[in-house]
Amino acid sequence: LIGFISMVMALGILTILAPYFLGDPDNFIPANPLVTPPHIQPEWYFLFAYAILRSIPNKLGGVIALVMSIAILFFLPILHMSKTQGLQFYPLNQILFWYMLIIVILLTWIGARPVEDPYILTGQILTVVYFLYYIMSPLTSKIWDKILNQ
Repeated sequence: LIGFISMVMALGILTILAPYFLGDPDNFIPANPLVTPPHIQPEWYFLFAYAILRSIPNKLGGVIALVMSIAILFFLPILHMSKTQGLQFYPLNQILFWYMLIIVILLTWIGARPVEDPYILTGQILTVVYFLYYIMSPLTSKIWDKILNQ
């Protein structure tokens, strides 16, 4: 309780005395409706999807990949056809999960980088690997189930 009250007081003092201390300096640049700023990027939690959007040269394909990168997370419970609920009995899927976490972190990093030569190719490769995970994970579960049933 004391820690909570002290944090609320510290944030209150910060808000009252220095309201722009934690703000982004780009918010103070006057807007020009005719020019899109080159440094524009979404918030950090959308950067992986933004990297997927940028990695596909076709606009429609990029939008479809962007929507699928988020929508596939909703279909993930339906795709889980394993005989057990968790991943503790699927060591290959555990490894794939950690690779997927690394891929999402790298895509987030790529989304924050400028659209330049090494980052474009890296984003395209990571996008392909991102979608391959959702194909590989159910397949490895089925293969592992067949191995265990023999």
